[in-house]
Amino acid sequence: MDIPALQKIVVQALEDIKARDIEVIDTARHTPLFDRIVIASADSGRQTRALAHNVQDKVKSAGGEVLSTEGEESGEWVLVDLGSIVVHIMQPAVRSYYKLEELWGHAPASPRPAAGR
Repeated sequence: MDIPALQKIVVQALEDIKARDIEVIDTARHTPLFDRIVIASADSGRQTRALAHNVQDKVKSAGGEVLSTEGEESGEWVLVDLGSIVVHIMQPAVRSYYKLEELWGHAPASPRPAAGR
Protein backbone atom coordinates (compact mmCIF):
# COMPACT_ATOMS: atom_id res chain seq x y z
CA MET A 1 0.00 0.00 0.00
CA ASP A 2 1.37 3.43 -0.86
CA ILE A 3 2.14 5.92 1.89
CA PRO A 4 -0.54 8.55 1.08
CA ALA A 5 -3.26 5.87 1.05
CA LEU A 6 -2.03 4.36 4.32
CA GLN A 7 -1.77 7.81 5.90
CA LYS A 8 -5.35 8.58 4.90
CA ILE A 9 -6.60 5.32 6.44
CA VAL A 10 -4.71 5.99 9.69
CA VAL A 11 -5.98 9.56 10.05
CA GLN A 12 -9.56 8.52 9.28
CA ALA A 13 -9.36 5.68 11.82
CA LEU A 14 -8.17 8.16 14.46
CA GLU A 15 -10.88 10.67 13.59
CA ASP A 16 -13.55 7.92 13.79
CA ILE A 17 -12.85 7.47 17.53
CA LYS A 18 -12.44 11.22 18.21
CA ALA A 19 -8.67 11.49 18.56
CA ARG A 20 -7.53 15.05 19.19
CA ASP A 21 -4.65 17.11 17.81
CA ILE A 22 -3.70 14.69 15.04
CA GLU A 23 -0.36 15.58 13.45
CA VAL A 24 1.39 13.93 10.52
CA ILE A 25 5.15 14.46 10.32
CA ASP A 26 7.14 13.57 7.21
CA THR A 27 10.32 11.83 8.39
CA ALA A 28 11.45 10.36 5.05
CA ARG A 29 14.49 12.66 4.78
CA HIS A 30 15.55 12.10 8.38
CA THR A 31 15.50 8.35 8.86
CA PRO A 32 15.39 5.27 6.65
CA LEU A 33 13.27 3.44 9.23
CA PHE A 34 9.88 4.99 8.37
CA ASP A 35 8.40 7.74 6.23
CA ARG A 36 5.76 9.25 8.51
CA ILE A 37 4.92 9.64 12.15
CA VAL A 38 1.31 10.21 13.11
CA ILE A 39 0.73 11.58 16.60
CA ALA A 40 -2.68 11.87 18.24
CA SER A 41 -4.05 12.58 21.71
CA ALA A 42 -6.66 10.62 23.63
CA ASP A 43 -8.41 11.44 26.90
CA SER A 44 -8.05 8.08 28.65
CA GLY A 45 -6.33 4.72 28.56
CA ARG A 46 -9.53 3.21 27.24
CA GLN A 47 -9.59 5.69 24.35
CA THR A 48 -5.90 5.19 23.48
CA ARG A 49 -6.50 1.45 23.27
CA ALA A 50 -9.69 1.90 21.23
CA LEU A 51 -7.88 4.22 18.82
CA ALA A 52 -5.00 1.77 18.42
CA HIS A 53 -7.39 -1.11 17.78
CA ASN A 54 -9.35 0.95 15.23
CA VAL A 55 -6.15 1.87 13.37
CA GLN A 56 -5.12 -1.79 13.29
CA ASP A 57 -8.55 -2.97 12.14
CA LYS A 58 -8.85 -0.36 9.37
CA VAL A 59 -5.33 -0.99 8.07
CA LYS A 60 -5.84 -4.75 8.02
CA SER A 61 -9.24 -4.35 6.33
CA ALA A 62 -7.57 -2.29 3.59
CA GLY A 63 -4.97 -5.02 3.02
CA GLY A 64 -2.17 -3.38 5.01
CA GLU A 65 0.06 -4.99 7.60
CA VAL A 66 0.48 -4.17 11.28
CA LEU A 67 4.02 -5.06 12.33
CA SER A 68 3.59 -4.55 16.07
CA THR A 69 1.97 -2.59 18.87
CA GLU A 70 3.39 -1.45 22.18
CA GLY A 71 1.92 0.09 25.32
CA GLU A 72 -1.60 -1.27 25.31
CA GLU A 73 -1.21 -2.51 28.88
CA SER A 74 -1.00 0.95 30.42
CA GLY A 75 -2.81 2.87 27.71
CA GLU A 76 -0.87 6.07 28.39
CA TRP A 77 1.10 5.82 25.13
CA VAL A 78 0.25 3.23 22.50
CA LEU A 79 2.51 2.83 19.47
CA VAL A 80 1.28 1.09 16.32
CA ASP A 81 4.05 0.17 13.86
CA LEU A 82 2.82 -0.06 10.28
CA GLY A 83 6.28 -0.15 8.73
CA SER A 84 6.35 3.05 6.70
CA ILE A 85 4.13 4.84 9.24
CA VAL A 86 4.47 4.77 13.02
CA VAL A 87 1.41 5.90 14.97
CA HIS A 88 1.76 7.34 18.48
CA ILE A 89 -1.45 7.67 20.49
CA MET A 90 -0.80 9.47 23.75
CA GLN A 91 -2.62 10.92 26.70
CA PRO A 92 -2.05 14.71 26.92
CA ALA A 93 0.35 14.64 29.89
CA VAL A 94 2.59 12.07 28.19
CA ARG A 95 2.47 13.92 24.87
CA SER A 96 3.35 17.18 26.52
CA TYR A 97 6.25 15.57 28.42
CA TYR A 98 7.88 13.84 25.43
CA LYS A 99 7.12 16.53 22.79
CA LEU A 100 7.73 14.26 19.81
CA GLU A 101 6.77 17.05 17.41
CA GLU A 102 9.65 19.15 18.72
CA LEU A 103 12.02 16.18 18.65
CA TRP A 104 11.49 15.84 14.89
CA GLY A 105 11.48 19.63 14.57
CA HIS A 106 9.30 19.81 11.50
CA ALA A 107 5.89 21.00 10.47
CA PRO A 108 3.23 18.42 9.57
CA ALA A 109 3.72 16.61 6.24
CA SER A 110 0.57 18.17 4.89
CA PRO A 111 -1.92 20.58 6.41
CA ARG A 112 -5.05 18.76 7.47
CA PRO A 113 -8.39 20.49 7.11
CA ALA A 114 -10.59 20.67 10.18
CA ALA A 115 -12.98 17.76 10.65
CA GLY A 116 -16.16 18.09 8.64
CA ARG A 117 -14.59 19.80 5.61
